[in-house]
Amino acid sequence: MTQTNQQLIDLSHTIEDGLITYQGLPAPIVCDFLSRKASEDHYEDGTSFQIDKIEMVGNSGTYLDSPFHRYAKGKDISELSLESVAELDAIVINATETTSIGKDLFMGLDLKDKAVLVHTTWSKHWNTDKYFKNHPHLTHDAANFLKESQVKLVGIDSLNIDDISTGARPVHSILLGANILIVEHLCHLNKLPTTPFKFSAVPVKVKNVGTFPVRAFAKIPK
Repeated sequence: MTQTNQQLIDLSHTIEDGLITYQGLPAPIVCDFLSRKASEDHYEDGTSFQIDKIEMVGNSGTYLDSPFHRYAKGKDISELSLESVAELDAIVINATETTSIGKDLFMGLDLKDKAVLVHTTWSKHWNTDKYFKNHPHLTHDAANFLKESQVKLVGIDSLNIDDISTGARPVHSILLGANILIVEHLCHLNKLPTTPFKFSAVPVKVKNVGTFPVRAFAKIPK
């Protein structure tokens, strides 16, 4: 398949100053470090630059969880191979009819070595109060099934891949413990085909960090 027969679908939310991704975590601060006006003093006439300053937690916007997010001895973001986050064979799962997503939706499918993206439509509530309440999530049994199916990555267009009504996080624990990466807060999964496609979610290469924003996207046939 040639590049002209493919298109890219952006599956990421935009990070901006003041955005709340997860209640209780600080919003990003996006501001000038050196404004264009201030930079004029450093360069010849007619030349200016903008240098930005960003302060944020790793759990901002659409982000990827590495094993280090859950386990102290797990791989951090900088240790992930490009093969684990880019150009993955992918499948999208329709989970629009339930909040507690069990293993039944995944059974009978060829999932080995694939990125499994769970489409719940919850991203339609992004940046509203409703986004934080009663969100769709995977069950313990679903996580175990995905682990046994040897998937590479699991993504979801929801607040969290786990039920956060208690302090337990079985889905994170099971998947990250098996070196299966997680991407949360995806969007536009309704634009993906039921036929095979490629998925990428590449973070910046940062040491000693377990979670970092990504520009997630799919490459699909036109």
